[in-house]
Amino acid sequence: MDEARPLWATPLQFVFACISYAVGLGNVWRFPYLCQMYGGGSFLVPYVVMLTVEGVPLLYLELAVGQRMRQGSIGAWRTINPYLSGVGVASVVVSFFLSMYYNVINAWAFWYLFHSFQDPLPWSMCPLNGNRTGYDEECEKASSTQYFWYRKTLNISPSIQESGAVQWELALCLILAWLLVYLCILRGTESTGKMEQLANPKAWINAATQIFFSLGLGFGSLIAFASYNEPSNNCQKHAIIVSIINSSTSIFASVVAFSIYGFKATFNYESCLNKVILLLTNSFDLEDGFLTVSNLEEVKSYLASAYPSKYSEVFPQIKNCSLESELETAVQGTGLAFIVYTEAIKDMEASQLWAVLYFFMLLMLGVGSMLGNTAAILTPLTDSEVISSYLPKEAISGLVCLVSCAIGLVFTMEAGNYWFDIFNDYAATLPLLLIVLVEAAAVCYLYGLKRFESDLKAMTGHALNWYWKAMWGGVSPLLIISLFVFYLSDYIVTGTLQYQAWDASQGQLVTKDYPPYALAIIGLLVASSTMCIPLGALGTFIVRHLKWGDTASVA
Repeated sequence: MDEARPLWATPLQFVFACISYAVGLGNVWRFPYLCQMYGGGSFLVPYVVMLTVEGVPLLYLELAVGQRMRQGSIGAWRTINPYLSGVGVASVVVSFFLSMYYNVINAWAFWYLFHSFQDPLPWSMCPLNGNRTGYDEECEKASSTQYFWYRKTLNISPSIQESGAVQWELALCLILAWLLVYLCILRGTESTGKMEQLANPKAWINAATQIFFSLGLGFGSLIAFASYNEPSNNCQKHAIIVSIINSSTSIFASVVAFSIYGFKATFNYESCLNKVILLLTNSFDLEDGFLTVSNLEEVKSYLASAYPSKYSEVFPQIKNCSLESELETAVQGTGLAFIVYTEAIKDMEASQLWAVLYFFMLLMLGVGSMLGNTAAILTPLTDSEVISSYLPKEAISGLVCLVSCAIGLVFTMEAGNYWFDIFNDYAATLPLLLIVLVEAAAVCYLYGLKRFESDLKAMTGHALNWYWKAMWGGVSPLLIISLFVFYLSDYIVTGTLQYQAWDASQGQLVTKDYPPYALAIIGLLVASSTMCIPLGALGTFIVRHLKWGDTASVA
């Protein structure tokens, strides 16, 4: 055991670090997004099941492995079995991909935070058009918050094929975000309602991946954090505490988000009805107050039959107002935190104050998660005697941040948000399933569950109960295999992968097919991490075989 390894000052500091890493932006926007997509409250059923049979057991497993081996992900899995060094490498690769694009969210938070000091808030109203005779057409067709996000923040291109230029304001925010992360890690770890959706395999797959993403399973960050624990630390209790706090935060964020969804959808629906009423009143010279929401459909039918020619001229301008459709389109994916929440903030009293507080909170959530992501990369690198003998820890940290920031500039281009979605959707989902599956199988069947149980009892003084052994040895791996099969079959059946592109002329998102080169990059993202596992085993076999051959020739 490495006695010189730095330790957390107290177990509470370790717990807070895990909570800071686990509770992040995914709790604020991804969990509410999945809830709305897969039946609202019914999504809690697969989520709780996955939390019970996947999340908590595998979180405990990773914390126990890190605490027992006292190394980063690469060294920990190499210690368990030399042929598993590729598992640690795969975790580092996935964490590197995540760090490259995740810090862009912090850049967006900085951008909005800086603009939150303006009065009025810049997303509270549409700008005037070039002739200053009315509002900007794109903004009127969308909304002021959507316009500020897609046009002023992202300056998004109409498709992924049109890359556009780097947005220098966002690029500066990204550099600032990486500088903040570097300063934080510089001193090291010791200082840091549709029930039928239950039958939909995608709901269960997304519930599992949300658990993996939110708790940070498979990235190596938890192993890195736990490697700085005292061997006697009660990691079982901490795994349960972190899981409960993380899930409670997600549910609380969903309650807030759905309240805002309802407010935004109702406001948009009523605004749509008022525009239709005003249009018909002016077009047919109706008496003010005659046309109301209650008699709108009846009057529309009468006007269509009594004045067919005139009504046909006006008809293209009449919007189809639907509260249900407004509720269904309330979620905006990665832009949720920057569209829906800002919609509510702009109508509050002292809106600048609430905006500053909100985006400062987002920034703190994002930085906390980034510290965990970078720890997953840096701990194996600094543990390596070869690398650490040539470069000090500060230089290694600086190089990782510099390279990640340089590559991350791609996400500040006009098509950057489309590439952000590619990384967010494909860089980690499938690899995480494979990594966590191999981790569970390695502990139970290569290292040996009885041996690992003895190690835990020697460290903590507590025997491993039947629940953990059943989950690790059977239930969790079998469920991951099922999800893995569902995941692959779903994309085979789906066919060409698609993405949501912003159409400025319509002021809304439209669905487009990914071009061939984007599909190739998606395949490369998945393969570059997953292939580390078999290639690592193959490399170990070749090295051992060569050494055995040299020994035999000498003899």
